[in-house]
Amino acid sequence: MMQPKRPCSVLVVSSGQKTGALFKDLLPASNFSPIRSAPTVGEAKRMLVDRPFDILIINTPLSDDFGIQFAIDAAETQGPGILLFVRADLQDPISQKVEDYGILTLPKPVNRQVVYQSVKLLFATRQRLRALEEKATSLQSKMEEIRLVNRAKLLLMEHLKMSEAEAHRHIEKAAMDACVKRRNIAEQIIRTYESSV
Repeated sequence: MMQPKRPCSVLVVSSGQKTGALFKDLLPASNFSPIRSAPTVGEAKRMLVDRPFDILIINTPLSDDFGIQFAIDAAETQGPGILLFVRADLQDPISQKVEDYGILTLPKPVNRQVVYQSVKLLFATRQRLRALEEKATSLQSKMEEIRLVNRAKLLLMEHLKMSEAEAHRHIEKAAMDACVKRRNIAEQIIRTYESSV
């Protein structure tokens, strides 16, 4: 079953105030919320420290920096979908510089439909990445639990002379009786027997 989509947060970095207003008008709040604006790279960096954003839209050039290195740094450290607006005559060289970081570039001026379609593409990509990140986190957690349970079974086998099947049943039963995860029981067993060594 598909999880309901949560809205993507958007940070628009542009020297002009019209750009932020354009995106608030263009993007439906059901899919894009909150939409924040920053007039400079410095302000945008401060905002990114406070909270991560799913989509970062940068309208170059900015008053304190052109914005390309900021986009690259954000792609490497934060991982948002990034849309970079550049002058049409600069699009090819800038695109070649940033495309390996997954940054999408659009030439200025650009019509609203192309902008909307590009942001929707970033949104869909971000949703897919979010699902993969959650799956990876879940798998890591399961692998960690298996590792802990196996370690606890070895300790039970060593200290209480249980067979592997008996140690496994012991952990399963203790988890069911206490209404906790096997991981909790395994951690208790590890603390008990490793601290007594």
